Amino acid sequence: MVDSFEKIAVAIYPSSKDGSRYVAQQIAQLIREKQKNNQLCVLGLATGSTPISMYAELVRLHREEGLSFKNVVSFNLDEYYPIEKDAFQSYWSFMHRHLFNHVDIDPANIHIPDANWPKEEIKKHCAFYEEAIEKLGGVDLQILGIGNNGHIGFNEPGSSIYSKTRLVNLDNGTRLANAYEFQNMSKVPRLAITMGISTILKAKRILLMAWGMKSAIVAKAVEGHVTEQVPASILQQHGDCTFVIDEPAAQELTRIKYPWLAGEIEWTSQMIKKAVVNLGLKLKKSVLSLTAHDYNEHGLSDLLVEKGDSYEINLQVFYMLRDSLTGWPGGKPGVVLPTHPERSEPYPKKCLIFSPHPDDDIISMGGTFMRLHDQGHEVHVAYQTSGNIAVTDEFVTRFLDFAVGFEDMFGIDNNKSQQILSAARTFLASKKKDESDTSEIRAIKGLIRRCEAKATCRYVGLTDDRCHFMNLPFYETGTVEKKPMSETDVQITMELLRKLKPHQIYCAGDLADPHGTHKVCLDIIFESMHRLKAAGESWIKDCWVWLYKGAWQEWDISEIEMAIPMSPDQVMKKRFGIFIHQSQKDMVPFQGTDSREFWQRAEDRNANTANLYAELGMTKYAAMEAFVRWHY
Repeated sequence: MVDSFEKIAVAIYPSSKDGSRYVAQQIAQLIREKQKNNQLCVLGLATGSTPISMYAELVRLHREEGLSFKNVVSFNLDEYYPIEKDAFQSYWSFMHRHLFNHVDIDPANIHIPDANWPKEEIKKHCAFYEEAIEKLGGVDLQILGIGNNGHIGFNEPGSSIYSKTRLVNLDNGTRLANAYEFQNMSKVPRLAITMGISTILKAKRILLMAWGMKSAIVAKAVEGHVTEQVPASILQQHGDCTFVIDEPAAQELTRIKYPWLAGEIEWTSQMIKKAVVNLGLKLKKSVLSLTAHDYNEHGLSDLLVEKGDSYEINLQVFYMLRDSLTGWPGGKPGVVLPTHPERSEPYPKKCLIFSPHPDDDIISMGGTFMRLHDQGHEVHVAYQTSGNIAVTDEFVTRFLDFAVGFEDMFGIDNNKSQQILSAARTFLASKKKDESDTSEIRAIKGLIRRCEAKATCRYVGLTDDRCHFMNLPFYETGTVEKKPMSETDVQITMELLRKLKPHQIYCAGDLADPHGTHKVCLDIIFESMHRLKAAGESWIKDCWVWLYKGAWQEWDISEIEMAIPMSPDQVMKKRFGIFIHQSQKDMVPFQGTDSREFWQRAEDRNANTANLYAELGMTKYAAMEAFVRWHY
């Protein structure tokens, strides 16, 4: 029955890496088939964060398995306008950095819209771009990503199905989404050159990739009506198009969100909870108020047939929701509670909070963080990255002024520090818009965030020896684009785990982080835990891992296994803890498409979780922080 909902073929993979590998294999297969027939292979290529892993796999196939690109002709979807070709953010630079510089493609076969075309001549050059594609018989395989508003290429909502390659005005939401590539929003180009929708539809085959936080727009494009307001939905009219997505990006598809509507399923306790919770929220009824009529009217008659009385089902789910609520995240000492999310013993526990950036601990689980400490547990925080890239140059200048003023005020004459401060000021004063920071500037920015993190821990009540700054190497590139997880990252993490031997670990399971740092940080923890378990470390069998989510989304209510209620006073105390991170207040460079400050996002998310529990018939709290346990 999936076909009745999904109007485009969808291939779901466990992770973006698996999906990227599949797409790379499809490209490689096509290239080799064309080579056998002595033909050119015409590829339409995309940019952005989505295809990076796919290009990495193509480079690997070239280096390790002899995949040649000598017969490949490429046409890129789009390019900012205007932008210098060699600018780090240009798509010309992106493609050469991630693919072309590492394979044997003929430079003459590379086609990318030129951001230096004179504006009055762009229509002519766009027409030549279309003609060049047609002369080669069209694109054999077009690779696409998808924007949060459904754009493909830079064809924003409202783009005509008949549109061709042209200069377009970028939607403000698109500029916000891409602002992480630039120092601030004002530097994101307002225009771009893009292939049109009709150009894309002429491709013989299309593979669209989508990862993580794209679930809502993927569902609209695949299951919704064809409309120019969701440009990707127009791909429903293509004869050979497949969406290649990971599991997080599939969450809003009917077969995942409401699987009982798409065919027969096994009614596990978790599936029953998911169905009943969704039904209650849809009808705005508490769980205990749902009737057999409600079940029958909303596709859950099979559940009644298998499990019997609706009220018994309601009670089962009510107890599951009730038992997830606790004010004791470390377990309630001296009390045997079989249905409690956490163990009572041992007490006190040694708890380790992994924070990808220096503020994720307080933003995502500040109330739980404080409660663990207040209830007598030994709490440690491990800051996985320096977070230096999210500090603005203006903020650094403010601290340089303070440092110079401090030395002048107290007559401190330190030649070395004066040289460093002078060099930093000189660099910032002459810094070009696309220039990366020097190692000294990155160190200063990292120090600013480290001091804020320490101040937060002291605010909670932790001593400095409970703060661990890991500075994982994958993050330290000086740019938004990070390196993949490395062996060094894993070894640093394993060393800390062996040293602390925690009973509880908290880490960010927020894979919607648009910049990918949370995902890499989580992968490093998972890899470290698997290795420690395989090595037979005795402490690890008694270590429980809880996943929290961050500034971009919350766990679905049906997934939550531990919810920590918060009073209005605790909400306010958490807010003040977030305020300590002054470098991240107001508008920071890389906060994604959400214009709210991080404390506002956290409070809204926590309040919404509490409201959903109340709607389902639980006690009404001011806010809640939510967790899901990871079993390894």
